[in-house]
Order: sequence, then structure tokens, then C-alpha cells
Amino acid sequence: MTGTIEINRLTLLARHGVGEQERKVGNTFEVSASLTCDMTDACNDDNLNGTVNYAEAIDIIRQQMAIPSRLLEHVAARIAKALSHAFPAIESGQITVTKTNPPCGVEVKGVSVTIKW
Repeated sequence: MTGTIEINRLTLLARHGVGEQERKVGNTFEVSASLTCDMTDACNDDNLNGTVNYAEAIDIIRQQMAIPSRLLEHVAARIAKALSHAFPAIESGQITVTKTNPPCGVEVKGVSVTIKW
């Protein structure tokens, strides 16, 4: 039985951006993840080992977000690689990293990068 674990809009302060000020002061980011895996064992046996532990996945996302990067693409790809390494059961996934208040001189609700694998 295949299913999807959804982590929706995890909000974190991080230091990502091309500008030095962004990496110094930081900004608010939201990270969403959609992780598809075989959940047969979890569904049948009520066993956490048969699925992706979302609490551990959130810790991995937090660790990766704590590493300053210039590009959101790089951050999203790092998160995808780290989750795939930690949870080999992930068959496919999607990571969206949103900078909620980008310094672009106009009012915008956020900019996002999405990586799919």
C-alpha cells in the first residue's frame, strides 16, 4: 500500500540568500514536504518502522535549513538528498522552500522553489 506523508509549512528562521545581509540577519522560511513510500507494514501492523517518521524528517529539514546557502534551489536539493538518505523507503518526493519576505523591492507574499524526485 503506497501513501504520502505531508509536512505542511514548517516555519523556520534561516540565513539563505544571495545578499550578505540576508545571510547575516536571516528571514522566515516555510518548508513543505510530500514523501511517497510503501506504507503496507505501517497500515497492517501499526508499526512506525513501516513508514517515514515525520518527527525525524522534520529534524532533518531543520538541520539542513540551519546551513546557510545562497540559493533556495541548493537548500531544497540538500533537504531532498538528506531525507532520501535517511529514509530509503521514500519512493518519490517533493520539497518546497518558501522565503516569506524576500528583499525584492515590491510587496510579495513569498517566493518558492520546488524540487521533485
